[in-house]
Amino acid sequence: MTGAGSFSVPGYGPRRAGWTRIFARDSVARRLDWPMLLAALALSAIGSVLVFSATRNRTEINQGDQYYFLIRHIMNTGIGFAMMAGTVWLGHRTLRTAVPILYGASVFLILLVLTPLGATINGSRNWIVFGGGFSLQPAEFVKITIILGMAMMLAARVDAGDKKYPDHRTVLQSLGLAAVPILIVLLMPDLGTVLVLLTIILGVLLASGASNRWVFGLITAGVVGCIAIWQLHILDEYQINRFAAFANPALDPAGVGYNTNQARIAIGSGGLTGAGLFHGSQTTGQFVPEQQTDFVFTVAGEELGFVGAGLIILLLGVVLWRACRIARDSTELYGTVVAAGIVAWFAFQTFENIGMTLGIMPVTGLPLPFVSYGGSSMFAIWIAVGLLQSIRVQRPMSA
Repeated sequence: MTGAGSFSVPGYGPRRAGWTRIFARDSVARRLDWPMLLAALALSAIGSVLVFSATRNRTEINQGDQYYFLIRHIMNTGIGFAMMAGTVWLGHRTLRTAVPILYGASVFLILLVLTPLGATINGSRNWIVFGGGFSLQPAEFVKITIILGMAMMLAARVDAGDKKYPDHRTVLQSLGLAAVPILIVLLMPDLGTVLVLLTIILGVLLASGASNRWVFGLITAGVVGCIAIWQLHILDEYQINRFAAFANPALDPAGVGYNTNQARIAIGSGGLTGAGLFHGSQTTGQFVPEQQTDFVFTVAGEELGFVGAGLIILLLGVVLWRACRIARDSTELYGTVVAAGIVAWFAFQTFENIGMTLGIMPVTGLPLPFVSYGGSSMFAIWIAVGLLQSIRVQRPMSA
């Protein structure tokens, strides 16, 4: 029951109305992690400029409107930010009770991708196209539900005080929960997302305090699985070509190695300060495919140079640093595990995306967080930021 002139926010208790409460010491606004939030907004703003530069002259994809992708990128960011605010308002503890529903919905959606409703783009059947330029990539939201589901199971008895660490049975059950959507995503096939999910699982297990035998066992199983997949010729031809081009950059530079070669040329030509916005020859000449999504970092390297590309990496580092602090400072294992899973997700996806443009990682089609064009990815990433902010906001003031 709240008194007159007050209201209640789920998971946070009563809050008095009025502007005097907005910036009070215990208000939600004051307790947000502003360095993370500002860094994320700056990345999305930079991404808008880079996406515009990459697509303004590509009439074959922008439908004759040079602002087509820019407007949609800004809209995606706005919707994502609203989803973040909604996540903070609900609170990660409230979402904990909804995990079974969220998990079931995400599995249902990725199963729909394998039906006639699914669409194949760039060799992977991982989209649901609604028409009118709107599409959904359900695998992006699986990252969130796996983090929440595993955290709920691993932390249940620990946060209740029954156990100090998750026991082997609990770990096995949480791995079973994660295995179902991973196997479905593997059927699409979307190896990039599978790699992210496996990294999330390792991060979650490490943060939960589970026995290291599980971590070493999973790493061993992963290596054996990769060898088996290669030997059994399960990979599609385009996936094999990507790994071949990674192993030998000089292999077929006009074919399978074209993307990575053009990406390195674009980044290398930028020098220290770049050619200037909208003046990159590789970008203007449309030599780099998928430059608004997977290879958006090449626009920064060519037009903003080492300084601009370094700024993007620095801002991503700020997000990861603040997320690590939130994981460390959480007073409950559930919050720690959720934050650690998000850190693992963001860190691996950032390293893989930038690495593939530099030629030190194979091309997997993973977007650069906050920067690349794509609605589903942007929504999932901002929801994850909302979870991190909720963990920080709901931490006791004395912690």
